[in-house]
Amino acid sequence: MADYQAPLRDMRFLLNEVFDAPALWASLPALSEVVDPDTADAILEEAGKIANGVLAPLNREGDEEGSHWDNGTVTAPHGFKEAYQTVAEGGWNGLGGNPEFGGMGMPKMLVAQFEEMMQGANMAFGLAPMLTAGACLALSAHGSQELKEKYLPNMYAGTWAGAMDLTEPHAGTDLGIIRTKAEPNADGSYAITGTKIFITWGEHDMAENIIHLVLAKLPDAPAGPKGISLFLVPKVLVNGDGSLGERNSLSCGSIEKKMGIKASATCVMNFDGATGWLVGEPNKGLAAMFTMMNYERLGVGIQGIGAAEASYQNARAYAMDRLQSRAPTGAQQKDKAADPIIVHPDVRRMLLTQKAFVEGGRAFSTYVASYLDLAKFAEGERQERAEAMVALLTPVAKAFLTDRGLECCILGQQVFGGHGFIREWGQEQLVRDTRITQIYEGTNGIQALDLMGRKIVANKGRYYELFAQEIVDFIEANAGNEKLKPYLEPLAAALERLSDVTEYILDAAARDPNEIGAASVDYLDLFGLTAVAFMWARMVAVAGEKVDADTSGFYSSKLKTAQFFFGRLLPRTVSLAESIRSGSDLMMTMTAEEF
Repeated sequence: MADYQAPLRDMRFLLNEVFDAPALWASLPALSEVVDPDTADAILEEAGKIANGVLAPLNREGDEEGSHWDNGTVTAPHGFKEAYQTVAEGGWNGLGGNPEFGGMGMPKMLVAQFEEMMQGANMAFGLAPMLTAGACLALSAHGSQELKEKYLPNMYAGTWAGAMDLTEPHAGTDLGIIRTKAEPNADGSYAITGTKIFITWGEHDMAENIIHLVLAKLPDAPAGPKGISLFLVPKVLVNGDGSLGERNSLSCGSIEKKMGIKASATCVMNFDGATGWLVGEPNKGLAAMFTMMNYERLGVGIQGIGAAEASYQNARAYAMDRLQSRAPTGAQQKDKAADPIIVHPDVRRMLLTQKAFVEGGRAFSTYVASYLDLAKFAEGERQERAEAMVALLTPVAKAFLTDRGLECCILGQQVFGGHGFIREWGQEQLVRDTRITQIYEGTNGIQALDLMGRKIVANKGRYYELFAQEIVDFIEANAGNEKLKPYLEPLAAALERLSDVTEYILDAAARDPNEIGAASVDYLDLFGLTAVAFMWARMVAVAGEKVDADTSGFYSSKLKTAQFFFGRLLPRTVSLAESIRSGSDLMMTMTAEEF
C-alpha cells in the first residue's frame, strides 16, 4: 500500500495558474487583508505535512479498531485524540472561520484543498473537523451575538467540537415530520426532547465539549418543514464565565456498526429535556441548518475526490511494481519474468479514468469554492450571481464527485486484482468508506431532484443560463487558440447537448411532473461531465502554453489526460441525453404489484 501524499503540485496549479486565486482574493477587501500567495502556500505545505504524517498513518488502524461505546461513553480509536489535538493546536478547525471570534478567515478555495488532504488521508477522522466547521458556519450566520461570543472561540480553537442532529428513526429526507420537541423555559432557554440517529461524531472523547445543532419543533409550530426550528444544545453546559458546568441531559444510546468509516462514531443521540438555545428565528430552522448542510455537501463531494486520489496513488504504485504477463507489443523488461501491469491497455484505462476524474473533480470543487468566496465576500450583482451559481452547482458537486469517487475507488481496487479484495492493501477500505458519501447529507438521488426540480425547472433555467454563458464566453475568448481547438469543439457539443436536454425537461415537466424525477439522476451526470469538460479545457488553456518549456512532465501529463477525458469519458453524455429523452413512461406505467 502506497503512503498517501498530498497532491500539492496539482493544488498549486489550480489555485495559482488555472483560477488565479490570488487575483480573486485581492479583489475582495475582506480576503485581501488575510491571505496572499505566500500565506496560502505555507498553509498548503503545513496541511500536507499533517495529512501525510499525522492522519494517514492512523487510517487503517482506525478502521480495524473502530470507535468504542461503553454505557453512553464513546472512545475514539487509538491515536485519534492526539491527532485531533494536533489539528486543533494548529488552528485548522478555524481555518475558514469568522476572525471576529478567533477564526482565520481564509477563503474557501484554500480551505477546500486542506479538506481534500484531510479526507484523502483519513476520511473517518476528517469528518470531525468538517462537522465542527459546518456548525461554526451556521452559528456564525444565524446565531445571536451572545451565542457566537460564548461558543465560537472554543469551537474554532478545537477545544469544543460540533455536530448536527437532523435525522430521526422515522424521518430521513422528510424532515418536516420530525418529532423532537422544544419546550420554552422561563429563562429563555428550551427543553429539547427526542431521539436523533446517524449523528456523526455525536459523542467522543477528542474534545472537552460537543456543541449539537438540533432540529426540533416548538409547541405551536405549523406542520411540515415550515415548523422546524434550530437549537444549540451543548453536551456540557457552559457557565456565565465560559467555564464548563454540569453535564446536559443528553446521551449517546449506541453507535452504529457500519460498512465503512468505522473509526468515526455514528451515534444515536437521546435528548431528555436537554437545555438548548434558539439559533435564528422560530420556525426558520431548516433554512439556518441549510447553511451548514450546503457547506457539508461540497465537503462530502471533496471527500469523494480525496478518497479517489488515495486510491489512484495506491493503484499507480501497484501498477508500476506488479509483474504480470508481457506487454501486447512484446517484452518490455526482458530481464524479468514478466512486465509491470502498467504496460497493459486496460490497466491504463482504469488509471487514466481515475486520474481524469480526480484532477477534473478537484478543479470543479475549487471552481465551486471560488463562487462560495464570491457569495460570501463580494457585493451587489457580483454577489447575487455567485449565490445563484452556488445554488446550482452544490448538488452537482456533492453527487457527481461522490459517484465518481466510488467509481474511481472501485477501479483502483480492480487494478490490484485479488489483492484489492484483501484488507492490508487498503483499497477495499476506500471502497467501503467512500460508499457512504453517496448517501449522507442528502442521497445523490435527492441531490439530483434538487438540481432538476428546484435549480432548473422552478426558475425556468435562469441559473443554468448563467453557467452555460460562462462556458460560451470561454469558448469565444479562446477561439483563436489552436492548441485548445481540439477541446473547444467537443466542449461546445456537450454544452449544446446539455442545453437541448434542459429545454426538453422544462417543456416536458410542464405536462408531466414525473419527468423531473425520471430525468434527474441522468441529468446531473450529464451536467457533471459537461462541467468537468469545462474544467479540463481551462486546464489545457494553461498547460498548452507551458508544455514546451516544461521538463517535469507535469503539463504534458495534463494534456494527455485531457485527451483521454474528451475521447473516452465525455462521450458518455450522448447516451445520457438519449436516456433522458426516453421519458418517464418507461418507469411509471408498471403497477406496484408488477415489480
